[in-house]
Amino acid sequence: MVELTEKIVLAYSGGLDTSVSVKWLQEKFTADIITVTVDVGQKDDFKEIERRAKETGAIRHYLIDSKEEFVRDYIFPSIKANALYQSKYPLSTALSRPLIASKLVEVAEKEGASAVAHGCTGKGNDQVRFEVTIRSLNPELKIIAPVREWNLSRGQEIEYAKEHGIKIEPKKSIFSIDQNLWGRSIEGGSIEDVETEPPLEAFEWVKPVDEAPEEAKYMDIEFEKGVPVSVDGEEKEPVDLIYYINQVAGMHGIGIIDHIEDRLVGIKSREIYECPAALCLIEAHKDIEKLVLTRHELFFKEIVDSQWAWLVYSGLWLDPLRDGLDAFINVTQERVKGKVKMKLYKGNFRVVGRSSRYSLYDLNLATYGISSKFDQSLAQGFIELWGLPSRIAHSISKMKKDRK
Repeated sequence: MVELTEKIVLAYSGGLDTSVSVKWLQEKFTADIITVTVDVGQKDDFKEIERRAKETGAIRHYLIDSKEEFVRDYIFPSIKANALYQSKYPLSTALSRPLIASKLVEVAEKEGASAVAHGCTGKGNDQVRFEVTIRSLNPELKIIAPVREWNLSRGQEIEYAKEHGIKIEPKKSIFSIDQNLWGRSIEGGSIEDVETEPPLEAFEWVKPVDEAPEEAKYMDIEFEKGVPVSVDGEEKEPVDLIYYINQVAGMHGIGIIDHIEDRLVGIKSREIYECPAALCLIEAHKDIEKLVLTRHELFFKEIVDSQWAWLVYSGLWLDPLRDGLDAFINVTQERVKGKVKMKLYKGNFRVVGRSSRYSLYDLNLATYGISSKFDQSLAQGFIELWGLPSRIAHSISKMKKDRK
């Protein structure tokens, strides 16, 4: 436990937890508090957040625009890895945490702070993601988790805020929301009942299916080395490309994920996400990979992709294994170039066409027509050799049973 800290750098969202934490840290450690907000596409009122931070007692506030870095160094690698934790969650929150943690460390080193603080609870995954990254980047920095150490309920936090003159902003939603460019997570309220359908008011990015357009939308996505570079024939900057697909896919009712998730700390939780761009881009990327990679590459890459998603979900962004997995993934992505056509309609999305100059698909081999170049007479010998181990094993097993 820290006994005295001259400066503490606090990850600051402007919400109740982190606002109360400013005052708590000041009282507990007689310290100057420096707040940091990292813009990863959450579209908050950042001027209001800065005003609130200083009003609450922060001596200085940093707003760091990291949207482009988030897409380039975190989202794009996750697309190349087809990253879906437990085959469903595109890691939207998980990907942003090591980036935010790295900015906390940068500010702490710049300011000469000896500690950093965050507003995570003791039940969630984010405490692990923040603290493992911070300790890896700078083991000398002490880490303080006021919400976890204090263990106050929301009601107790509100009472503390009133006692210390901290203004409480009306809660905009009954749900706990975290969002960035790659997705919007929704927790709490009626969602905690796993038998209950999430209410429509929980969603912002995805239109209800009955309000989606009556006409299907065809969207063309072009990839270069596994990374999306253009959509609908127009090259876009990375951040703009994600925003565009989020908007278009969400308008067509696409992007809701209802997921029973195994948290790192051992709790099963019901998680609701809105990830229109993530789902579309990962599906499109997986499809172009199937066109250009061999069966052996695809088989092994599924294992690598699964491990990559697990590492990131588990807060091990800086583990050397991820570097090794990235090395393999990046080699495979050299040939992942081409276009994918997707059809979006009333909450459904699927790939309906694809093309690449690296395509391994040969129509002359695949066709069942008379023009096929495939020599069918070779199949008999192939079947004989392919099934040989299975036939021998089965005959021996049958022989032993007959002797009994």
